[in-house]
Amino acid sequence: QVQLVESGGGLVQAGGSLRLSCAASGRSFSTYVMGWFRQAPGKEREFVTSVSWSPGSTVYAPSVKGRFTISRDNAKNTVYLQMNSLKPEDTAVYYCAAARATTTSVNGYDYWGQGTQVTVSS
Repeated sequence: QVQLVESGGGLVQAGGSLRLSCAASGRSFSTYVMGWFRQAPGKEREFVTSVSWSPGSTVYAPSVKGRFTISRDNAKNTVYLQMNSLKPEDTAVYYCAAARATTTSVNGYDYWGQGTQVTVSS
């Protein structure tokens, strides 16, 4: 069982940066693939990025590649999402999630956080 709690969301101007954190509880954190998803009003939840248990193995959605960076600290049971050069279209609720294997599918993730709002003003 893994419990996830996101933090770090907020309001930022276009071109700005935010860093999201996801604190996990559970002894098996380091064995899970950790991912970030987002959901904008009226849209489906979409994959943003993931990082495997082996640091350095990451996947990014084309829309965020080069602007967002995912990282994890297994000693702190925490995964981070550094978001730079933010755009108004990045506005969404951002969710942290845990999966047994690398996947970009919502259905592949077993555990989810409650989400944190990110709003980018133009």
